[in-house]
Amino acid sequence: MIVLSILAESGAFADLSIPKDVVSTLQQSTLNDFAALGRGVHREVRACIQDLLREDTPYPRLLRDNERLRKEAILDVSEVENHLPLQIGDYTDFYVGLNHAYNVGCLFRGPPNALQPNYLHLPVGYHGRASSIQVSGTPVRRPNGQFMNSPTDEQPTFGPCRKLDIEVELAAFVCKGNEQGRSVGINDAKGHIFGYVLMNDWSARDIQACTCLASCHISGFH
Repeated sequence: MIVLSILAESGAFADLSIPKDVVSTLQQSTLNDFAALGRGVHREVRACIQDLLREDTPYPRLLRDNERLRKEAILDVSEVENHLPLQIGDYTDFYVGLNHAYNVGCLFRGPPNALQPNYLHLPVGYHGRASSIQVSGTPVRRPNGQFMNSPTDEQPTFGPCRKLDIEVELAAFVCKGNEQGRSVGINDAKGHIFGYVLMNDWSARDIQACTCLASCHISGFH
C-alpha cells in the first residue's frame, strides 16, 4: 500500500512533471479535489505511480533506490487502517437488480405482486443518508423501528430490528457534477465516475416491510 501524501511531499511527482496544483490534491485528507480533476489527470497520475513501482522503473532514484522514502511511503497491508477515501456529500441507492428486487418484493407483497408495475420501465433510486456510510469494520448498530409481529396485528410494535439483512452491492464514486437541470448522457457517464467499491448494505427487513405497507396504502396500492 502506497501513501500518496508522503509521495507527494517528497517531490517525486514534481520530478515526473505532474503540475503543482495536481500534487497538492494528493496531500489532502480526502481525494475529492483530485477526483474532480477528471479522468485524464487520473490516468496520468496512475501511470506515474505504476512506473515508480515497476521493478525496472525508469526512475529508480525517486523510490526504488530511496530506502528512507520506501519505508515511509510504502506500508504493509497489516499496517493499513481503512478510511473513507472521499467525503461523501450525498448518496443514492439504485434498485436495479431484477432478481434482488423480485426476492425482496416477495417478502413484502408476495410473488404475484413482487415487482411494481413500473419497475421495468424506469430506474428506481432511493435517497439515503450519507452519514450512514462507514468503513469496513465499523460496528453495526441494530436499528429500532416499527414492525408487525404477525399479519393479523392491527398495531405495530416498536423495538429493535429482528430481521437485519445484508446485501453486497457495487458502489460508484461520482467525481464530476453536472449543471442543475442538465442530465448526464449514458455515453458520458464514465467521465463522471472516479471509481468503484464493494459496499455492504444492511437492511432492516421487518421495519422496511411495515413502512412499505404504510406507503403502499397511502399511494393507493393494495
